[in-house]
Amino acid sequence: MTEFVRLEVDNGVGTIRLDRPPMNALNRQVQAELLQLAEEASARADVRAVIVYGGEKTLAAGADVKEMATMSYSDMAPVARKLSAGLGALSIIPKPTVAAVTGYALGGGLEVALGADRRIVGDNAKLGFPEILLGIFPGGGGTQRLARLIGPARAKDLIYTGRFVTAQEALEIGLVDEVVPADEVYSRSVEYVSQFTKGPALAYAAAKKAIDGGIEIDLRNGLDLESELFAGVFASEDATIGMESFVANGPGKAEFTGR
Repeated sequence: MTEFVRLEVDNGVGTIRLDRPPMNALNRQVQAELLQLAEEASARADVRAVIVYGGEKTLAAGADVKEMATMSYSDMAPVARKLSAGLGALSIIPKPTVAAVTGYALGGGLEVALGADRRIVGDNAKLGFPEILLGIFPGGGGTQRLARLIGPARAKDLIYTGRFVTAQEALEIGLVDEVVPADEVYSRSVEYVSQFTKGPALAYAAAKKAIDGGIEIDLRNGLDLESELFAGVFASEDATIGMESFVANGPGKAEFTGR
């Protein structure tokens, strides 16, 4: 059982819901629960796509500074990788994932969102990495995922200044993918991921592994990775179903099993 994070499943959509009022501060317990539920969502066959959501007011306003303020180097060194794993938990899920953001996604909250495949935010969203104002910097995956997403120069600007960006600026620089009215964020996220709940789960997982793994290596090795994963999906039941359906009935009519 978890205290501050829960996994709710409905029609193939798993929602990892942060619930630590008032601002979903991401202490070490929340980080561990995020990782636990990401692993559960990965393993459950009834979860075909995942949303991370913090409620109508905020995704998360960062790590628990009160907890960190008492930590020395010797305290942080053994747990820094656990922090990164917890805040980046969505990245391990081999299924389509969306971060649904209303209000604030700051510091660790933004790192949680960066672990998702897509970010859908409300028009009231404020995003940023204010850690520099505390004399530290993002340590839960922020420097790495942000630079890969929006480029190193823009990442340095956000991290060096600690400034917040609006939903519109975030969209313009590629930090988020959609901006919708704040009260539509969750419903739009459900609408988006629902298109994947009856799709070929193994092909999604392989495509995600090819994309995420490929950007870490050179093109030649990336193409080799793609070829290996591409060949692998031909062992799936869904590949047989999909191609036979296409030949017989044209595209878009296959009924996949997820196997």
